[in-house]
Amino acid sequence: MGAELFDLRPALAPLVSAVCAGLVMLVGYRPGWRAALAIAAAVLKFGIVWSMLPGALAGTVYAISFGEILPGLALAFRVDALGLFFALVSSTLWVAATVYALAYMRGHPGQQRFFGFFSLCVSTTVGIAFAENLLTLFVFYELLTVCTYPLLMHDGGLKARRAGRRYLVYTLTGGALILAGMLMIWHLAGTLSLADTGILGGIDDPVALATIFVLLAVGFGVKAAIMPLHAWLPAAMVAPVPVSALLHAVAVVKAGAFGLLRLIYNVFGVDLMRELGYADVLGAIAAATIVLASVIALRQHKLKALLAWSTISQLSYIVLAACLLTPAAALAAIIHLANQAFAKITLFFAAGAIERGTGATRIDELDGIGYRLPMVMVAFTIASLSFIGVPLLAGFITKWYLSLGALEAGAGFYVWVMAVSTLLNAAYWLPILYRAWFRRPGRYGTTARPVSLLMRVPTLICALYVVILGIGAEAPAMPFALAESAVRFAFGMLGVAP
Repeated sequence: MGAELFDLRPALAPLVSAVCAGLVMLVGYRPGWRAALAIAAAVLKFGIVWSMLPGALAGTVYAISFGEILPGLALAFRVDALGLFFALVSSTLWVAATVYALAYMRGHPGQQRFFGFFSLCVSTTVGIAFAENLLTLFVFYELLTVCTYPLLMHDGGLKARRAGRRYLVYTLTGGALILAGMLMIWHLAGTLSLADTGILGGIDDPVALATIFVLLAVGFGVKAAIMPLHAWLPAAMVAPVPVSALLHAVAVVKAGAFGLLRLIYNVFGVDLMRELGYADVLGAIAAATIVLASVIALRQHKLKALLAWSTISQLSYIVLAACLLTPAAALAAIIHLANQAFAKITLFFAAGAIERGTGATRIDELDGIGYRLPMVMVAFTIASLSFIGVPLLAGFITKWYLSLGALEAGAGFYVWVMAVSTLLNAAYWLPILYRAWFRRPGRYGTTARPVSLLMRVPTLICALYVVILGIGAEAPAMPFALAESAVRFAFGMLGVAP
């Protein structure tokens, strides 16, 4: 690890979107101002976060603290390799999501409120990524819940209200469990800092350690949608497509997965996790989630519902990989934060464009859609094939390293889990592609309304990222190098390739 430098940028990155949200609430009734503020904030955040990449690749850690908010506990930010990787993904996707949302939400009521909370969500997500300690992470984690709730409820219908209530019950309960776990950590270890690995490394209290692990694993597992903590996520599909993209690719579920990575690598540390064996249990739950969610996805008739169950399955790749406690698997866990995000947001963007262009929302309505919306379906095809694990696409990289990590851990069974998952992925993605490209256009495929360039271009750009992450992941100055740095730090292998 290189030098730790005081820098304003870790605080400016979340602040930019928070300021944008405030301004949108004030002047957002003017469409021109609303769009200009949203785009400017997204681009500025993108620039701030990416400006830290060269220094981070050289080993520099950027940090800033704002004083104690509780005795001995400061609101502090620290940009390490893992946090910056997550922030790079979210800030990049936020530019695309903002452009897409401006077109998709055109004509919808309540846009001032929508874009205000939309900006707050990315602010809290970057705050989670850059949190120096568990208290700072918890503050932004709970703010993310509060900011997402109005977006989920945006349509105001009965289904939206029910989904919103379920979301709050699940996520606020998860937050309460995290708070309880934090209090126990503070009592036992006297610190909540995430600046090192293994906060609890010197603690010899099996009951307390088990309790802390369960509290934090369940607390973060709610947003990561691990079964049986997942029920809020399919219900949340009543939200507008940009909000679904937010939930599934950019912020909420990724915050849960990121919290589990911090739990495993920073709170407990690899050595203690191996000694206690907790990762074996959590890994088995994740493997079951991967398979069961894919089986349920096969039974879905609505496209967004299928996407929701696919997300539940794919997120558990991150959890399973982290639980294998080997360098290759840890690399798979971290890079899948990006690989899943870019592929899934592509699919949601494409689903929204299909809905706007043809009115189709069900899988059996997609016959011949590829002929009416060719560029949208090309993007959809790339993302689908990535999730199947086709070589040269991002998803293949994840499955390759996860399988290598399973073999390193002597857990070859999980290679078979990857094989089964791949077959199930193919079983629900390939029929959609066949319908879109090889069947005669049906009622929804014979006519298509124009789809805004502001929806099509972000969809294609995100699909292009899926290709780049598959064929150029290890190119110089790519975020993949940050993932490798995070793995070296977690396993005490500084200066050694994972």
